[in-house]
Amino acid sequence: MPLSLSLLELGKRLVFMWLITTSAMVAAAESINQYTIENTFNKLVKNYPLIEMGRLDIPDGVSGSKEITYKIVAGKRLALDVYWPSQAQAEQLPAILLVHGGGWWQGYRENMAPLAIKLAERGVVAVTVSYRLAGTAKYPAAIHDVRDALDWLFDNAADYKVDRSRIALGGASAGGQIAALTALTFGDKNLDGHPAQDGRMQGVYAIVNVDGLSDFTTPLALKHENDPAKKPSSAERWFGGRYEEKTALWQQGSPINYVAEHSPPILFLNSSRERFSAGQQDYINKYVAMGGCASSYKFEDSPHSYWLFEPWLTPTANIIAAFLTGTENKLEQQLAVHCH
Repeated sequence: MPLSLSLLELGKRLVFMWLITTSAMVAAAESINQYTIENTFNKLVKNYPLIEMGRLDIPDGVSGSKEITYKIVAGKRLALDVYWPSQAQAEQLPAILLVHGGGWWQGYRENMAPLAIKLAERGVVAVTVSYRLAGTAKYPAAIHDVRDALDWLFDNAADYKVDRSRIALGGASAGGQIAALTALTFGDKNLDGHPAQDGRMQGVYAIVNVDGLSDFTTPLALKHENDPAKKPSSAERWFGGRYEEKTALWQQGSPINYVAEHSPPILFLNSSRERFSAGQQDYINKYVAMGGCASSYKFEDSPHSYWLFEPWLTPTANIIAAFLTGTENKLEQQLAVHCH
């Protein structure tokens, strides 16, 4: 009996140690999350002294609701924030779910708030979403989370005057890649968390990819994302291994491999950092050959993370709002429109 009790006590202690270690690892991963608007501003202002941060306070004419739980997974609460035009006359508004960037292991949904506010001022309901980062859960957890957030928006559309048939999905940097992949894989057995569940949203109206990869396996992407000097690279953190170790996952996580003739229209917005548009032209060529249309615009002499700051924030919002409302022809910026 004493021996049995000792083994039982040992087991309890091992479980306790495992829980403590796991919690410490998650806490450590979250503690190094330094991708904030303020930190990015401090890095960029040296080379771009005229940049200005966008507003985070909610202006007149815009309403906001924050810290809305859309999902609880493994004891972790995932939340989103909604911004909408409070004085909108239309009863059915376009909407977009915005996914933040941060290399799949950093970032906060609040980073997308300035853009969301600008979009709400332009008649678009904008939702910013948190998802599980690589330090908490590897690929494809983020895809499942964003998919569930879309379902939340679909189910609660009436509360914000959202037209269910005009819900778009967008994101910036890693968020752009996540948004595109999620939008292209509705019903996929590997990437759609509950593909057979009745009553789920069946597809999005459009995709907005702001400086996000379209193909992890191009030479340009691999040069940076599979660089052996990075221990690990951002993509390696997310996929759980280098390209040579997790080749199938790197291919599976590339949006270009899911482009089809029924895929949603897509808008690409690019910085002057070419590495972040890896695979984009091949995506456009593939989609156009199938009869689709893609739009693109490049902000010359702009840094990555340009969408966080003026002078790029307002034109970014203008382009996205025009794309979602079908008024691109009124833009001062000249979009490149690619159609068959």
